[in-house]
Amino acid sequence: SDTLSLKIRSVHSRLYCYSHLLPPLSSSSSSTSKSLHPSMAAKKPGVIALFDVDGTLTAPRKEATPELLEFIRELRKVVTVGVVGGSDLSKISEQLGKTVTTDYDYCFSENGLAAHKDGEPIGIQSLKLYLGEDKLKELINFTLHYIADLDIPIKRGTFIEFRNGMLNVSPIGRNCSQEERDEFERYDKVQNIRPKMVAELRERFAHLNLTFSIGGQISFDVFPKGWDKTYCLQYLEDFNEIHFFGDKTYEGGNDYEIYESPKTIGHSVTSPDDTMAKCKALFMS
Repeated sequence: SDTLSLKIRSVHSRLYCYSHLLPPLSSSSSSTSKSLHPSMAAKKPGVIALFDVDGTLTAPRKEATPELLEFIRELRKVVTVGVVGGSDLSKISEQLGKTVTTDYDYCFSENGLAAHKDGEPIGIQSLKLYLGEDKLKELINFTLHYIADLDIPIKRGTFIEFRNGMLNVSPIGRNCSQEERDEFERYDKVQNIRPKMVAELRERFAHLNLTFSIGGQISFDVFPKGWDKTYCLQYLEDFNEIHFFGDKTYEGGNDYEIYESPKTIGHSVTSPDDTMAKCKALFMS
């Protein structure tokens, strides 16, 4: 009996010693994980901030400020970041920089009809193939006749710009100066040149199932229904939260459809400064 008791105490003693030599497994693993991946805890998984360009990240047709570009770099440490613009990639690059496809996790030009992820192309769509040459020519001819008969103070050049996925129509012409852009924008707000033209085209070409979307200062976009900015959302189905930021979120504006989409959380902004302020409050506070 005394011998058995002595053996039991000896075993307990050895177990106690061994338990104190080994560190707790769970706390050690947790500590190691946090120290090896300090940034992973900060990045919000399943969340993307998706931005319009003109009026949201830049002043209309202007370059992004160094402050804005630095802000985007910091924001990418917290959430996935994307940009979606109505312009083609060359024009978006003029505003956001030549490395725009790698400065953002997702870059959608022409409303997402040309799509890039991590700098690589992931999709493209063509208006010419969709409409066919005859219908496209009919639309362009009617639009040019309408502009020719339009009585406005100034006309310049490039009234229709053919892009891969849309037509961009400008009553004054895209070759106008910045001063002339500003003047036309003020004139248009009073005379409703673009809204009247859009109403006429919408009625005349109802059979083509097109969307006419006013954006920027001097033009509007023409594209098949469903080819608005919501087109890019097909590439973002893995995200739980898609926060969209845009300035033309009113009905008829080129941010309206994606702003109102049930797939997004819409944020209406008034300037790049307003965009940064709203993002800081949402993601960085």
